[in-house]
Amino acid sequence: MIAIRPNLYKELAQELAPTFAARADEWDKTRTYCWDNIPHLVDAGLMGMTLPREHGGLAASFHDCVLVIEEIAKACTLTARIVVEANMGGISAVMAYGSKFQKDFCAPIVLAGDKPAICITEPEAGSAATEMQTTARKCGDKYILNGTKHWITGGGVSKLHLVFARVIDEQNNDLGIGGFILHRDPSKGINPRGFEIRRREHTMGLCGMPEAELHFDNVEIDEAFALKPKSGYHKGFAELMTAYNSQRVGAGTVAMGIAAGALNRAKDYLKKREQFGRPLAEFQGLQWMIADMDTSVHASRLMLHEAAKSADTSPTGFPDMNLAARAKLFASEAAIKTVSDALQMFGARGYGDQEPLERMYRDVRMFTIGGGTAQVLRNQIAGQALGMKTPQTRDGYVDLPHSAPFRVVGE
Repeated sequence: MIAIRPNLYKELAQELAPTFAARADEWDKTRTYCWDNIPHLVDAGLMGMTLPREHGGLAASFHDCVLVIEEIAKACTLTARIVVEANMGGISAVMAYGSKFQKDFCAPIVLAGDKPAICITEPEAGSAATEMQTTARKCGDKYILNGTKHWITGGGVSKLHLVFARVIDEQNNDLGIGGFILHRDPSKGINPRGFEIRRREHTMGLCGMPEAELHFDNVEIDEAFALKPKSGYHKGFAELMTAYNSQRVGAGTVAMGIAAGALNRAKDYLKKREQFGRPLAEFQGLQWMIADMDTSVHASRLMLHEAAKSADTSPTGFPDMNLAARAKLFASEAAIKTVSDALQMFGARGYGDQEPLERMYRDVRMFTIGGGTAQVLRNQIAGQALGMKTPQTRDGYVDLPHSAPFRVVGE
């Protein structure tokens, strides 16, 4: 692993980008994970770059990571997504709340090239994550996992899995939701009994990244791999989920990077392509589209940088929840519009697969869904703006006359 001065992170990513861009379409068309890109990321120190130096990382900030993610996303969405997961989300939760043993166990696996999988979503518990039914029942010095997770990013390629489950003690009490570290590495004969990857979803975009259904049938997890929040399981889920703020910033940055890449392609194309005897860049209608696209990308970048930098002064060490939500919401929606407009400028050429824009358009569509839907983020932002809880459960509100505003029960 090479040593990097902080101001060279972006330049390093720019150097690697052409290598990643060269085969981005191949990973998409063959629906293959970009294994060949992993050694480049490892050699550059970008897998686990945010890990502390004592654990082999570069102690890079989330903002440093955002700079890298943008440049790689311009070239290959799949590879950028890997960088997010190797530095934010699951692994950052372990580094923040895990034991020394857990940190020592997980860090080398990530540094060697693994993209950890964070396992929250279930068939009947998507945005309503607290309704998850997967259980971890205490049995002596072990926990027994039972349940199903789906739409798990990296299922089938990830070695480390941070599995969230309801913790049931030996007296059958529900203690709340905790995280459990599960390690799988078939190449070394490590495949926990009862853990099964049942199927892979056929996705519209990001086709090289498996989205899988995972099944747990009496899977034994040693107590040493239980990620126990300091505040206990009852309130600890919210504590563990603070790590998701960084993942949201990372996901928003991938979307913004795709948009920035599409904008660059559109600008180059308008200067080269001629119609009616002059370059497309001379048509005011297209100039105004470029102006809007450029403004959207710039605004997204500023919001994402602000959110990432907020981690430096946060008591949790993670980005501010509301800044992360705003940035991810704005960047993901703006990116869809920007990439769509870029494709429009290319006409039929953009609609065909000879241009990367067709792939980029499919890829970017995911980012208003994964990592917190745009609608859930709006609920969160509204609650913060109004200074009130906005429960979405049916019993969270009372029936009032149609002429009266809704109010929260107990308000």
